[in-house]
Amino acid sequence: MSEIIRHHTNARMSQLVIHNGIAYLAGQVGTPGASVSEQTAAILAQIDSLLAEAGTDKTKILTAQIWLSDIATQFAAMNAVWDAWVPEGHAPARWTGEAKLATQDYNVEIIVTAAI
Repeated sequence: MSEIIRHHTNARMSQLVIHNGIAYLAGQVGTPGASVSEQTAAILAQIDSLLAEAGTDKTKILTAQIWLSDIATQFAAMNAVWDAWVPEGHAPARWTGEAKLATQDYNVEIIVTAAI
C-alpha cells in the first residue's frame, strides 16, 4: 500500500496531499477584497509554493479547476494573469465555472493536481 502524505493539515482539510506520485492541492484563494487580478496572482504564487514543497512545479500540472464569483465580469482579468503564468507548452486540462465562494470577498479559487 502506498503512503499518503498530508501537509498543512487541520481538522477540516489539508492544503497538499501526495499519493502515488500525484500532488493534490486544496482550493487556493487570494487576499479577501483584492481585485480579481491580485487574487489570481496571489493564488498562483501559493500554488507555486505548494508544488515546490511537493517536489514538483507548474510544468507538471495535470488539471486546473477555476471558480469565479462572476464569470461574466472576471474571466478576462483572471485569464490575463493565468496566461502569463502558465509555461508555454505546459497548459493543463482546465475548466472554469461560476460559484458562490466561501465569502463575498473571494473572487477566485483555483484547485490543481500535478504529477511529481
